[in-house]
Amino acid sequence: MAANPGKSEGSGDPHIGDSARKTIYKVVVNHEEQYSIWPADRENPLGWRDAGKKGTQEECQNYIREVWTDMRPLSIRGKEK
Repeated sequence: MAANPGKSEGSGDPHIGDSARKTIYKVVVNHEEQYSIWPADRENPLGWRDAGKKGTQEECQNYIREVWTDMRPLSIRGKEK
């Protein structure tokens, strides 16, 4: 989930359609502590659980950028200990 470097503040991402801007999403996390977003009104995909954040696509992506600081899967991180 990379930031869009061409996005100007407050303009919204031009690649996100109007329906995506209006959709409420939730942040989900899997057993490897990998994060993603999912429509809040849908059942989580198999193997994913709620991470406790809901909001717009942009809000959820910003939350993920804050909390997911090590992109390596948990199984890889655990082998380094």
